[in-house]
Amino acid sequence: MSTGANRILDDFARLMTDAAGAAQGVRREVEAAFRAQAEGWLNSLDVVKREEFEAVKEMAARARDENDALRARIEALEARLAATGPAPGDITTGK
Repeated sequence: MSTGANRILDDFARLMTDAAGAAQGVRREVEAAFRAQAEGWLNSLDVVKREEFEAVKEMAARARDENDALRARIEALEARLAATGPAPGDITTGK
C-alpha cells in the first residue's frame, strides 16, 4: 500500500514540475510578446536608441572640439596678419 501512495506522490510531483516548466515557458512567451510590442510602439514614436544617441553625442562633441581648434587657429592667423600689416597689392585693403 505504501508503494501506491509513493507512486501517487511521485506522479503528483512530476505533474507539478511539468506545470512549473509550462508556466515558465508561458512567462517567457508573454515577455517576448510584450518586448516586441513595446519595441514596435517605440519605433512608431521615432524614439532613438541609447546607442544611437550616444554615438551622435560623441560626434557632436568631436565636431565642437574641432570647431574650437579651427577658431583658435583663425584668430591666431588674423592676429599675425594684423601685426604684419597688409601686403602690397592686397585686394582686401582696396589699394
